[in-house]
Amino acid sequence: MPKYIIEREIPGAGNLSADELQQISQKSCSVLKTMGPQIQWLESFVTVNKIYCVYIAPDEQSIKTHAEQGGFPANSIAEIKTVIGPVTAE
Repeated sequence: MPKYIIEREIPGAGNLSADELQQISQKSCSVLKTMGPQIQWLESFVTVNKIYCVYIAPDEQSIKTHAEQGGFPANSIAEIKTVIGPVTAE
């Protein structure tokens, strides 16, 4: 199953409270439950004005549908082809 990284432009994302982040997370999970097990949220990284999310999904359209139903942006969606790190250099 393909893995994607999604860039969500959310001004002030880094200033969202724990409660606000919990509400966003709950909304995302609620939508995912209705979409079925073929799409999964793995993790997200919150920066000053963006949230980067990693998902497993059958296709890019599934990511777009999730964003539309959840009411949050998916400004950029890219399929992850491979993962590298320090061990790759060895």
